[in-house]
Amino acid sequence: MSGPHILVLPAPAQGHVIPMMELSQSLVNHGFKVTFVNTDFNHNRVTSALPDDQGHIRGDCIDLVSIPDGLEPGQDRNDLGKLSEAMQRVMPGKLEELIEKINNRGEGDKIICVIADQAIGWVLEIAVKMKIKAAAFWPASAAVLALTFSVPKLIDEGIVDNDGTILKNQVIQLAPNMPTMKTADFVWACLGNKTTQEIMFQTMVKCNKAVQVADWLLCNSAYDLEPATFTFAPEILPIGPLLASRRLGNSAGYFWSQDSTCLEWLDQQPPNSVIYVAFGSFTVFNPTQFKELALALELSERPFLWVVRPDITDTSDPYPEGYQKRVASLGQVVGWAPQPKVLAHPSIACFLSHCGWNSTLEGLSNGVPFLCWPYFADQFTNESYICDVWKVGLKFEKNETGIITKEEIKNKLEQLLGDKDFNERALKLKELAVANVEGGQSNKIFKNFAEWMKS
Repeated sequence: MSGPHILVLPAPAQGHVIPMMELSQSLVNHGFKVTFVNTDFNHNRVTSALPDDQGHIRGDCIDLVSIPDGLEPGQDRNDLGKLSEAMQRVMPGKLEELIEKINNRGEGDKIICVIADQAIGWVLEIAVKMKIKAAAFWPASAAVLALTFSVPKLIDEGIVDNDGTILKNQVIQLAPNMPTMKTADFVWACLGNKTTQEIMFQTMVKCNKAVQVADWLLCNSAYDLEPATFTFAPEILPIGPLLASRRLGNSAGYFWSQDSTCLEWLDQQPPNSVIYVAFGSFTVFNPTQFKELALALELSERPFLWVVRPDITDTSDPYPEGYQKRVASLGQVVGWAPQPKVLAHPSIACFLSHCGWNSTLEGLSNGVPFLCWPYFADQFTNESYICDVWKVGLKFEKNETGIITKEEIKNKLEQLLGDKDFNERALKLKELAVANVEGGQSNKIFKNFAEWMKS
């Protein structure tokens, strides 16, 4: 390993690890070497999912290492409140030990900069304490970060109280042309029970304070995707979409092994024919809703590729009776897909998505229109971008029992695929996204950042 040495630390969620791995790979292209720090739990998942089970990625330029997250092996890491508290208790000490160990290996190996996920801002304070340059990276939309920065104003206006509880049910817009946000869908307000919400809100407020010690606040977005937001919050600097610059390179950082056989299946399908259905790493369905979606895909009579994680429902056989036999010639179901390659495939017609930011950027960077099915956190804001601001997708309406029915899914699908305007707008956005990383503003900021680290 040679070149200036950086330490990169993502928050322990799939939607954070992947973009920080993309960032690391982009930095390797600029001559850096990276120590990439996951929690022990996620490190094991990532290394198991790597095709050839290697501890190094990109030659020897990215070294995968790990520290404990503070929870016991069997504890539930989807309980974000418990996980967040354990991390803040245990990880700072472990991180300091790791940095000291690396820095003691010799002069050429010393860490010159720590890039930390903004969602774990305490890492930046450790870097500053150890006299190392510090940069924060926000893996989601700038609009959501701008919302968290606006918390003091929201408290002053009586919209939320000091522990993040929503006091007024209303729709807000931080600035003209930004996405609208329902207060009930604020990023911390849909993260589980009240205790979890309070813990995550306090953590977020602490991180917003901590990030002030960072020299840079980078964001995986592009000025042309969120111009109103970057004008509203100029301290947030766009360097994305990181995947658009190396769309078909092999990504790493996945928690599940990818089933690449679906690419061969896609090769057999006509252009613009396949509905791609994927809900990220967190979404969970109740059995009724899962069956409605399954039946809608069957009713559509279109080819579909559906990613069904082993833990997406709590029943062992969630499908309607005889379903898999009936749709065998129509659809393909996989446990986890190589999503960037799937979305770049010419046979894909649309993306039925939970609207996580990575999925949103991957769809946009490939000019694919969306059907939006947000689950939690920032996904509702992303849905507002997709449907209201960029107009490249449609929302679903729930019925009186809170279910999205098979008829509703089928109707929206026909509406989306029957209107060429969605496709045309999606292709325009693709051009904008790619232009930003290939010589545009994101590219310039990224290069300036790389130069600053080396100086």
